[in-house]
Amino acid sequence: MDTLQQIKCSFNRRNFLGRAGFGLASAALSTLGNTPVSATQQSSSAFDFPNFAPTAKRVIYLFQSGGPSQIELFDHKPNLARLRATELPESIRQGQRITTMSSGQGGLPIVPSQFSFAQHGQNGTWVSELLPHTAKVVEDLCIVRSMHTDAINHDPAITFLQTGSQQPGRPSMGAWLAYGLGNDAEDLPAFVVLLSGREGQPLYDRLWSSGFLPSTYQGVKFRSVGDPVLYLSDPPGMDRSTRRGVLDGLAQLNEMQLAEYADEEIATRIDQYEMAFRMQTSVPELTDLSSEPQHVLDLYGPECQQPGTFAHNCLLARRMAERGVRFIELFQRGWDHHNKLPAELPRFCKSTDQAAAALITDLKQRGMLDETLVVWGGEFGRTVYCQGKLTPTDYGRDHHPRCFTMWMAGGGFRPGITYGETDDYSYNIVDKPVHVHDLHATMLHCLGIDHERLTFKYQGRRHRLTDVAGNVMHGLLKS
Repeated sequence: MDTLQQIKCSFNRRNFLGRAGFGLASAALSTLGNTPVSATQQSSSAFDFPNFAPTAKRVIYLFQSGGPSQIELFDHKPNLARLRATELPESIRQGQRITTMSSGQGGLPIVPSQFSFAQHGQNGTWVSELLPHTAKVVEDLCIVRSMHTDAINHDPAITFLQTGSQQPGRPSMGAWLAYGLGNDAEDLPAFVVLLSGREGQPLYDRLWSSGFLPSTYQGVKFRSVGDPVLYLSDPPGMDRSTRRGVLDGLAQLNEMQLAEYADEEIATRIDQYEMAFRMQTSVPELTDLSSEPQHVLDLYGPECQQPGTFAHNCLLARRMAERGVRFIELFQRGWDHHNKLPAELPRFCKSTDQAAAALITDLKQRGMLDETLVVWGGEFGRTVYCQGKLTPTDYGRDHHPRCFTMWMAGGGFRPGITYGETDDYSYNIVDKPVHVHDLHATMLHCLGIDHERLTFKYQGRRHRLTDVAGNVMHGLLKS
């Protein structure tokens, strides 16, 4: 047999296996021109998720990029006042790694928060004066003061929170959920991303990518200027019926390619064309806030009607949750306060505090909080010592992965509690540590997923969001 015949034989075998493996999918996709079928919904039907009764149907993740200072916001350490400008004891640091931004300093002087704290709620939860609106909803929050992570710099730390790995290339959390649970929204993606803030660390599209999962599961980023999603509007001179005809023709061609080559990305392409067509109607309706009553707009604050603000995105997140979007993530940049913290931190709190609390209140008033898991937090915390020069009126804090604070609300988490404890310097965890893998495992548990069973085989290994670690933290949950 000559080389050409061998190639033809091999090609035919591949075609046969492809047709056998994708025969049912091709038959289902052939109906797309009349009754669109989501490739995401098809794929999810192959799994037995949820594994048990979920307490949450969806997630709204308020990611505060840059690392909010737990010492200024939630981890009250009044005894630090008498230690101001003294050196961080070696017995506390314990030889732990610090960044190159402060390792060359002459010392590591302790600096207490200059902002006051007060107790709120039935359990007397300590909350900073910088978060007056959050303090009002503290009875709905599960505040975890004992989070810890592995990475000390922004990019690997943010990647770790989003994907369960410090190395780029893994699927994001939202992609895993879309892959495992499918989509409840017919006219919107399962996973949507909203950005706010122009300061601080860059945010890369890979943070909401599908990694090695089929690309149909990646997050869809909504823009604040122009069309919320690129290329959603009809081109000049083309009306909706004409575009429908074009898509029907494309679907037939893609179905032929799918049958021929059995490439799952072709199925993704068909699904995305159909979703984009449906979003031409759903997205303008979603982003039109004219139907919101004035008391709701007042709840979120004056910035909620300004596209691109955190408040606007919080209100959009609630509207997406109502329409069945599975995973909604808001990225707020600007929490990286290496210097000028006393001036900058209040500004960022003011732009986010009211809207985050309003989201909790709004969901609760609509009876949606119990089935919606809301998560707030950054990639790590900040150091108790000052980075740079400590003055009577100014200071900054460096990155600190050993302990930081996050909060969760709804979705099965215990409300009105503070979980975990740090030492007197907010430097080490002394009670109930919660690792990033533990957080992911617990979030998946609330969605009815055993984190060890949500896997995808890639390059000979079955991968999962929690890698080879993670424990469900039952102490954070109602039951």
